[in-house]
Amino acid sequence: ELLRGRVARRPPFGRSSATTTEASPPASSRPLSVADLPFSLSRDVFPTARVSLFAHARKPFVSFLFSLVDEDPRANMSMMGNGGPSVLQEGATEEKGEHARLSSFVGAMAIADLVKSTLGPKGMDKILVSMGQGNHVTVTNDGATILKSIYVDNAAAKVLVDISKAQDDEVGDGTTSVVVFAGELLRQAEQLVNQKVHPMTIIQGFREACAAAREALEANALDNAANEEAFRRDLMNVARTTLSSKILTHDKDHFARLAVDAVMRLKKSGNLEMIQLIQKPGGSLKDSFLDEGFILDKKFNVGHPKRIENAKILIANTPMDTDKIKIYGARVRVDSMAKVGDIEAAEKRKMEDKCEKIAKHGCNLFINRQLIYNYPEQVLMNKGVTSIEHADFDGVERLALVTGGEICSTFDDASGNVLGTCDLVEEIMIGEDKLIKFSGVAKGEACTIVLRGASSHVLGEAERSLHDALCVLVSTVKDSRVVLGGGCPEMVMSKAVEELASKTPGKRSLAMEGFAKALRAIPTIICENAGLDSSEIVSQLRASHGRGETTAGVDILTGHVGDMAVCGVTECFRVKQQILLSGTEAAEMIIRVDDIIKCVPRQRE
Repeated sequence: ELLRGRVARRPPFGRSSATTTEASPPASSRPLSVADLPFSLSRDVFPTARVSLFAHARKPFVSFLFSLVDEDPRANMSMMGNGGPSVLQEGATEEKGEHARLSSFVGAMAIADLVKSTLGPKGMDKILVSMGQGNHVTVTNDGATILKSIYVDNAAAKVLVDISKAQDDEVGDGTTSVVVFAGELLRQAEQLVNQKVHPMTIIQGFREACAAAREALEANALDNAANEEAFRRDLMNVARTTLSSKILTHDKDHFARLAVDAVMRLKKSGNLEMIQLIQKPGGSLKDSFLDEGFILDKKFNVGHPKRIENAKILIANTPMDTDKIKIYGARVRVDSMAKVGDIEAAEKRKMEDKCEKIAKHGCNLFINRQLIYNYPEQVLMNKGVTSIEHADFDGVERLALVTGGEICSTFDDASGNVLGTCDLVEEIMIGEDKLIKFSGVAKGEACTIVLRGASSHVLGEAERSLHDALCVLVSTVKDSRVVLGGGCPEMVMSKAVEELASKTPGKRSLAMEGFAKALRAIPTIICENAGLDSSEIVSQLRASHGRGETTAGVDILTGHVGDMAVCGVTECFRVKQQILLSGTEAAEMIIRVDDIIKCVPRQRE
């Protein structure tokens, strides 16, 4: 209305005027713009040049001015400082500067808050319901399982999901801790950015703090590799600590013993393929057991022997159902039924030749990945070869590994295929199911852990928990150093970082102090999830470490500060080190972001 000259000009903001004058209409007939306003935006509306436009965006009149600015490209360039037109395709979006950084921080912290409640021995579980056919339900508190099951639209949140997966692949445990630690680092970085600390200064401070924390962690590590009895005790404590935050916490002694026995059989090879986990519903978790050798979840065919000694096993992935024409769309024209009989006889001769080649290998047990039809099964049985069909692919690969054989698909060269060997193959019963057990396999370290439980959901979570424990134990066998748990290493590292910050001049010390606060957030969250007074316990814990009690940590069972060495709370050094390094690197990557560009979605045709 001011542009059209229909209302009286109001005095500029911050000024008083006793008289008002009528605004004259524009002389020319060109389109109206902000340049035609009878007062200066920079001088009258915003007298102080340093005042941000967004600070006044709530005022209706200024909001009206913004709408005018959006209509006029010249005003856009002059007021917003966007020196030229956008080079992005229409429909693409771009966030710059503080908006991009804030979006990254908020997305990453939201992911950290999502899994925060699952941290520690008293952490809660999440129910994940898939939207696919059947609405599959997963109940878990494993951070990697939760994060890889959800759809994330925020770019920074995907970075945390990726480091959780990397943590799971690298050491098997600490997937929740690494995400929570990275989220706390970003929370501290957001406060520093709001205090006008440059992001690169924050990153430099975080790097120096990470180096100091790593040195303190290494100095606090224990190594009992020379003493076999003490090392096994460390492995048991590590397994108990890992399982204490899982569904197996009530039977952690039993499952820790199973896990340690299985890993010690590997003889430091670290090949987890040698350890097979089988789920069998029924019974209780305490009924789970470790069995030497390999168990295949199949059963012998009718009429076959149920026990084979000194077995020579030929493992194959080949079609054994070619007693019919299988070419899709093929037509065979014959002028009599006799010709049809000739075709069937040719197919049978072809299959008989294949069975003859299999028998020439000298095997007495043939295990095939694919189906075996009645006729080839009969031919093989006449030649003294027992057959097992349709074995699952993972089972066939693991069976070839533990028996020392190879999976073959052609049988022309009998000397080129390697047979697996086994002392005894027999059929066993677990619950109401029949399975085939291979005892005395070529790889003596192979074993099978049979999990029993009330339902498939319990068994699924039990398998994930036990797999995490096995991965951590394998990492501990490779690097025998261990550290105490219960928030003890975080407090040791926090103390070292604070000492460094007190000696560091400049704004980097602020970043170091924020790093120390992020480390102390781990024991704080553990206490909160257990329903304890986190502020009181963490302050007592900090005072204990200040007095030199480097083994002090949070005792969840008593709700007070306790000696972690006496409680037997021990964690793998590699897990803690990976949490520290991965969390810091992920936070640094997100802090560096100052621009987010989203491409145009692909249009459906």
